[in-house]
Amino acid sequence: MIFIVLGTHELPFTRLLDETQRLLEDGVITEKVIAQSGHTAFTSDDMTITPFLPFEEMEQTFEEARVIVSHGGTGSIITGVKKGKPVIAVPRLKEYGEHNDNHQTEIVEQFQSTGHIIGIETPAELSEALKQAETFEPAPFVSGKDQILDMLRDYINRV
Repeated sequence: MIFIVLGTHELPFTRLLDETQRLLEDGVITEKVIAQSGHTAFTSDDMTITPFLPFEEMEQTFEEARVIVSHGGTGSIITGVKKGKPVIAVPRLKEYGEHNDNHQTEIVEQFQSTGHIIGIETPAELSEALKQAETFEPAPFVSGKDQILDMLRDYINRV
């Protein structure tokens, strides 16, 4: 199963769902697709689309998914990476009215550079990314929380 996560941002991200729909219609995607669409209005007879999932259901869907296809938001990306899932991330872009700026481009580039995700620039690259996800082994997630706490302790002890 493919789980598409568009997050909770108030602007729509129809480009990703349009491309997924096209891939379903063309037979490129043959497995079940579930989408958490947020504020993106979209209808499809081929996908199960829900605007917002309760926390437990969201967690369960992440667990059951073979691959996660996400917008470039850190929460959605990190959730998939922590679960060891192949994550394909595509940034929402300002020029398409999907976000207020293009910061998601930097987020996707950073997570890709560390080997955590498959980053794509545009939904048109989704088909190739899905092929890559079949053998992609994401780098394990390592929290920086302990390092930050150590830095804070060191600073407090010096003051």
